[in-house]
Amino acid sequence: MLSPLAPYAQRRAHLAALLGQDGIAIIPTAPERQRNRDSDFLYRHDSYFYYLTGFTEPSAVLIVTSDGRATVFCQPKDLEREIWDGIRLGPDAAPAALAVDAAYSIAELDTQVPKLLENKANVWYPFATHQGLEGQIESWLTKVRARVRYGALCPEVQRDLCGVLDEMRLVKDEQEQATMRRAAQISAGAHIRAMQRCARMLRAGEDVREYHLDAELLHEFRQHGSQYPAYGSIVAAGANACVLHYRADAAPIREGELVLIDAGCELDGYASDITRTFPANGCFTGPQRALYDLVHASQEAAIAATFAGARFTDPHEATVAVLAQGLLDVGLLDANLVGNAQDVIDKRAYFQFYMHRTGHWLGMDVHDCGGYNEPSEVGNATERRDPLSNELIQSRPSRILRAGMVLTIEPGLYVRPAPGVPEKFHNIGIRIEDDAIVTATGCELISRGVPVAAGEIEAVMRG
Repeated sequence: MLSPLAPYAQRRAHLAALLGQDGIAIIPTAPERQRNRDSDFLYRHDSYFYYLTGFTEPSAVLIVTSDGRATVFCQPKDLEREIWDGIRLGPDAAPAALAVDAAYSIAELDTQVPKLLENKANVWYPFATHQGLEGQIESWLTKVRARVRYGALCPEVQRDLCGVLDEMRLVKDEQEQATMRRAAQISAGAHIRAMQRCARMLRAGEDVREYHLDAELLHEFRQHGSQYPAYGSIVAAGANACVLHYRADAAPIREGELVLIDAGCELDGYASDITRTFPANGCFTGPQRALYDLVHASQEAAIAATFAGARFTDPHEATVAVLAQGLLDVGLLDANLVGNAQDVIDKRAYFQFYMHRTGHWLGMDVHDCGGYNEPSEVGNATERRDPLSNELIQSRPSRILRAGMVLTIEPGLYVRPAPGVPEKFHNIGIRIEDDAIVTATGCELISRGVPVAAGEIEAVMRG
């Protein structure tokens, strides 16, 4: 049976092989952050650090060298502080608990790291992610330079570790995929819970607020073991749904309105990200249903375009093709003014109603790391002018999808009142978002525990 620590050890070994001869990598975790006078924000580890250790305590640093040796610096045991803040692992227990070669107190960092840096050629660390880290590393290198007269060699090259780790994290292993499936399952249940409470309260004639539905999400997340939301939940009623990053607030939810919920839990370090849009009372109006079915059809086109060997941009292009024709069909765009569907695409005339991409990487971070250009083709750049801004844009070949990559598929339409926009569509905001694991033949939608078809949503809200 595979040890729970094996994936972390394997990742460190893989990283060590990428550091080059006499390379050394320094990866800190996230600091604790003060919320107010004497209270901190709920702590969340650094994703890179956790990816390589599985360790969730603050005030820790991982050192990996190209010979495969791993060293952890962590908080020392302190019985008085542990009474207040909880049990610490401590350096003595860390090697066995984390499957590393050595461990020291974090208080020894400035003493021990210069010794580890001696006679190394390259020092790797995540650039621009930890405030003060660059200065700290320079202070350690200064100590190494002071020993050059005694024969010590000082690293001459500093390299960004983010790119290397981003590529490693981009394809999820079986353990990561299993965790993400579970996170998506929990989040799907939370969406259903919120839908049903909304309809139930309205049927009872009660005052329904966005925060009531937010409470249902949080309850379901924690009820099933999620540590916290993966991001600030969006619960947007009526016109608020046309604000892309609206946060759940106190607005009333009324009969005849749509509600957009974009929410997902984080489980054991991995995010889920689901959006559903539903009628507050459980029944779509005609205009709402027309736009909802259009967004749903565009998502189905994007899903069909998501498979190993396709480009990351293919789902977006499939979405836009469906939306372009649909916007003409429902009358949100006038063919006499904008032309046919291809003209809508070429001119980006759809941008008034659909202004974001159709997906992003998903993993330990909700907008997960990883480049969107294909590394093997990055030099094949072309230039084009944006038809709306007239800005000159460098276009590079999009990333080729591989099995095990995880991305969201999230088309939408957002209709604000404007000249020429039919009033029946005013203030309708719709987004449908699912989490997809790329497979050799297509993609696995791990978030479909919550229905997406309009009729199925109405059915579950009657429950």
